[in-house]
Amino acid sequence: MRPVLHGDVSAAARALLNAPAGARRSLCRRLLSEAEMADAHVRATGRLHPLFGNGSLMSAARKRVLADEPGFDDPGYCRCFEIVLSALIDRQVSRAHS
Repeated sequence: MRPVLHGDVSAAARALLNAPAGARRSLCRRLLSEAEMADAHVRATGRLHPLFGNGSLMSAARKRVLADEPGFDDPGYCRCFEIVLSALIDRQVSRAHS
């Protein structure tokens, strides 16, 4: 997956906000996986992945309908943002221990 920036986390959180609360963690894992697959495809072929884009988390998230971006005064959005950040931390910790 390409380096993750604030906009990537925001786009992923907006995708999660449109999903039912019980499906958000699995959707987040799926977005990370799709971004990783797309990045591998781009590196191997020099072309965008036909479904998931350029290998960024934002590109994978934008393949879904995104909620309008609320502010951080929206608890649901904050929870979604937290899910994405937590998944990214877990991914880094897992890779460090591999």
